[in-house]
Amino acid sequence: MALNDDMHILAALPLFQGLEPDQLRLIAFGSEHRPISAGHLLFRERSPAECAYVVIKGRFELSNAGRDGKPQVSGVAQPGTMLSELALATMVERKYTAVALEESEVIRIPRPLFHRLLEEYPQLARVMQERIRRNLLALAEGARALGAKFEDDKICPE
Repeated sequence: MALNDDMHILAALPLFQGLEPDQLRLIAFGSEHRPISAGHLLFRERSPAECAYVVIKGRFELSNAGRDGKPQVSGVAQPGTMLSELALATMVERKYTAVALEESEVIRIPRPLFHRLLEEYPQLARVMQERIRRNLLALAEGARALGAKFEDDKICPE
């Protein structure tokens, strides 16, 4: 893909919306494309996350180890999805395993590249911090909503 195509893909991601062309160019230029064959692993749950991935072609099954230790599918990542966004800001573990369901391709964005962007454009640090904060709040709200559902579903002995 051409640099301009990558910039267009990145600009559509919520984290990068509103970035200037020079900022998008820096990310696109410093990122790398990785083809992933059908059935191959992109990353494993609980492994260290040193980068984020953007799905640009194909689909990835996302699964977590269930309570019984068997994988449970939690979703499918399609083109235009960013995986492990929080890894751009700090060291985290992968929350799921991602396996290509078909011939796929991703853009790999390493954490040092993201940090370089913030160093070269310090005003972006506040914008990115706010976007990541909103994402974390939405995640926490979703978890709270699930917790309330489980409380409502308690079985009461008669």
